[in-house]
Amino acid sequence: MEHIYRTVTADKLTLSDIGANVTMCGWVENIRDHGGVSFIDLRDFYGVVQVVMRETSLLEGISREDCISVSGPIEARDEETYNPKIPTGTIELNCKSVKILGKVTEKLPFEIITSKETREDIRLKYRFLDMRNRKVKDNIIFRSKVISFLRSQMEEMGFLEVQTPILCASSPEGARDYIVPSRRYKGKFYALPQAPQQYKQLLMVGGIDKYFQIAPCFRDEDARADRSPGEFYQLDFEMAFATQEDVFAVGEKVLYETFKKFAPEAKVTSLPFPIISYKQAMLEYGTDKPDLRNPLKIIDLSEFFSRCTFKPFIGATVRAIKVSAEMSKGFHEKLLEFALSIGMGGLGYLEVGEDLTFKGPIDKFIPEKLKGELITLADLKSGDTIFFIADSAQKAPILAGQIRQELGKRLNLIEENAYRFCFVNDFPMYETDEETGKICFTHNPFSMPQGGLKAFEGDPLDILAYQYDIVCNGVELSSGAVRNHDLDIMVKAFAVAGYTEEELENKFGALYTAFKFGAPPHAGMAPGIDRMLMLLKNEENIREVIAFPMSSSGQDLMCGAPCEVTETQLREVHIKIR
Repeated sequence: MEHIYRTVTADKLTLSDIGANVTMCGWVENIRDHGGVSFIDLRDFYGVVQVVMRETSLLEGISREDCISVSGPIEARDEETYNPKIPTGTIELNCKSVKILGKVTEKLPFEIITSKETREDIRLKYRFLDMRNRKVKDNIIFRSKVISFLRSQMEEMGFLEVQTPILCASSPEGARDYIVPSRRYKGKFYALPQAPQQYKQLLMVGGIDKYFQIAPCFRDEDARADRSPGEFYQLDFEMAFATQEDVFAVGEKVLYETFKKFAPEAKVTSLPFPIISYKQAMLEYGTDKPDLRNPLKIIDLSEFFSRCTFKPFIGATVRAIKVSAEMSKGFHEKLLEFALSIGMGGLGYLEVGEDLTFKGPIDKFIPEKLKGELITLADLKSGDTIFFIADSAQKAPILAGQIRQELGKRLNLIEENAYRFCFVNDFPMYETDEETGKICFTHNPFSMPQGGLKAFEGDPLDILAYQYDIVCNGVELSSGAVRNHDLDIMVKAFAVAGYTEEELENKFGALYTAFKFGAPPHAGMAPGIDRMLMLLKNEENIREVIAFPMSSSGQDLMCGAPCEVTETQLREVHIKIR
């Protein structure tokens, strides 16, 4: 049966179709009226085809972005009019009839071809038009291909795809929940899942050996360049009878294969990915999300400067970064400006001369007998510059990390066209809440403490968890953990964070009960798909890889969410607006 709208799409047309009568549908991308003859660039989902209209009446009533159907024979273009920029650049459709299927009745809010340069709020309000831009559409197609590949990899490794609930119980840990009022149960609420955390653990107790899903997650958090407000997707997986190393093997294989396939020209960290402890990451990189494209490392010189005479460094945590690179005139002043902008009191440095003598503002505070020791500690050579960052034990590592990244950028040290992965593990289980002074969970409360029950015999702040992240180019792609599957350890772990066993049972009743019925050891992680795509497409903003993203202020500008609802709707779910 012949299709009533079209017989061919742009991707199927070749020179072999010359002479064939076809019908095509699409949108009018461009119109060129040359008097006796007119040309239309017709865009469909698959490409662009030039349509020639030799009868002037055919163009009447047609404007850009109209949705039209055209019919006629395919002809060869004159060689001097070839368009090498498109696959159909050697042929054209000689239009004999045209039909308008969808008319543009308002002025276009922006030019489709340059929509990515339009203000974001306008783009998102008219996202259905923005999608017609080839680059925007290609990101949506790319996303589909990556997710399909991820799914096939997980299935090949024996993982079973299971969908977990979207309406669930509110969790007191982590980010803010989106809550959903119940009509049937007055005064009670569902929540949208921040992650399928409890459900995937319950699947393990239920005997599902290897689970995965492309999981939607909902968190009421503000947007950032690398975080979409409201919702995001992750490749969530969990394995029974698995160790941290088992999870690493799956996570790194999936990510390595995905980045090699979809960024074939780029350099990707070879397997196995390096493993860096949280403590080492904070010391050497000043962050738990190290960008390994930057070759600079941070060293600790706190003890060394306790023996010098520079008062601001005595008793402080002192970090240093050695740089082997030429610096332009004024470099130090500009770097000092940056240091002041991030809250530092100043930025000391020393330049190393040909005879390994020092030149710089703090040279006179280092005793001569200690200068050789500094050269050894920092592995200094002629032409090097060493920068010093001094502050409290909490602030100095973070400030040093920011200076490290700024040095990498300003001196063009960041490796180009590369994806550098690592695991960061051995995170602290607990930290002190800055506001209350009480001990709280650092990350996931369901993580297994290293050492089990014995871990609680010492200072809780010294306890490490079997908890880990995957980091790529300074972006956290995934977090995960070996889960706590032992009820006694779970009760103890939550007690340290101030929960009674009764509260634990009330808030996490399903896990509390399930762990009484033979729970297997299990572990997992969840690489973020949106961030993965952002890296692969080299986009600055995560919203560029989502079909219908919310704005940076957390609004759906196209459909008008969040919106007011009727008094009847509110009454049905027992809500009154205060």
